[in-house]
Amino acid sequence: MEERGLSEEEVLSLLEEKKRKDLKYERIFSSMCSYPHKIAVKAHMKFLEANLGDSGIFAGTKEMEDECIEMIARLFHAENAHGYISTGGTESNIQAIRAFRNLKRKEWRGSPKEGEKMNIVVPASAHFSFDKIADILDIEVRKADLDDELRVDLSDVEALIDRNTIGLVGIAGTTEFGQIDPIRELGDIALRNDIFLHVDAAFGGFVIPFLEKKYDFDFAVEGVSSLAADPHKMLTATIPAGCILFRERRFLESLAVETPYLTTKTQFSLTGTRSGAAVAATFSLLKFLGREGMRRIVRECMRLTEMLVERCKTFGVHPVIEPVMNVVALNVPHAEGVSEALKRRGWITSVTREPKALRLVIMPHITESILSEFLEDLKAVLA
Repeated sequence: MEERGLSEEEVLSLLEEKKRKDLKYERIFSSMCSYPHKIAVKAHMKFLEANLGDSGIFAGTKEMEDECIEMIARLFHAENAHGYISTGGTESNIQAIRAFRNLKRKEWRGSPKEGEKMNIVVPASAHFSFDKIADILDIEVRKADLDDELRVDLSDVEALIDRNTIGLVGIAGTTEFGQIDPIRELGDIALRNDIFLHVDAAFGGFVIPFLEKKYDFDFAVEGVSSLAADPHKMLTATIPAGCILFRERRFLESLAVETPYLTTKTQFSLTGTRSGAAVAATFSLLKFLGREGMRRIVRECMRLTEMLVERCKTFGVHPVIEPVMNVVALNVPHAEGVSEALKRRGWITSVTREPKALRLVIMPHITESILSEFLEDLKAVLA
């Protein structure tokens, strides 16, 4: 920081210079985020100063958060779910497992025997946030194998459960392949073993309810204890906007810490200061789009996903699995080299871990003309 500040014009010029170095979403096929919807931007700007870390000061913003939780809970077949708008899937996943740990500690009246740890069982396809969870919460994260369709292998899940297992995780829209784990069957396993089940639907939460094919993945499944879904992904809210929902209030209460100098007595969130602007953006989109609007968005993304797959098949490239949602993993030779070659042509893609494949996400910023241009470059690179 210099002694004397710059003029407004000089600062804005610096911002423009930095902005030009950022990539535009139109060339990005690797991200699960997109341009925020224009009404979300307007709502966000109107509530820039709102801090839900001290929600008694911002009563209207808090009302919006409560209504967001009600609307999202109903989308996921829960009339009385409890939760809050988080910063995204990572925070939501941490909080779900933290609640499981806290409740099991209370139930067991302490931790496992000396030298042992509580553990959770997650699919090998789970998001890297669960590696953070292992570190932060000092919990063992056991990774179950996947089946031929890249869903979690139920027999391996059962084999990994022992006396120190506190919960299971199922993914509804895996980050790499867009696959949906067998949540109903995982729920049955959780109930039989008296453990919790968290559904990470950070991406799929605002896709799956609007697909033509119906899937059991939410609170309609009896064994589901919690669910994460991110409005800043397919709902196109401003960043950061996640959501963590619990079936019962006791999960949320297990996260409470006292906040004696604030307008509220307790706080449930992982972060202290929380953006009311992101809540306003989420609220505005839930009200503006409705289910009909989300169906239109998902339908168009799926149309382009199908177009991508069919066009690729004409030049001998097939998906690893037939896409369940708007995520495609293409079985191309030397996927990392192909991704690098596409980057030199201005396209940003990514590569899955196992099996290696070229990963593409068809978000709302992808149009038919953009996709056609990309496919021509992909065909040229492969040739």
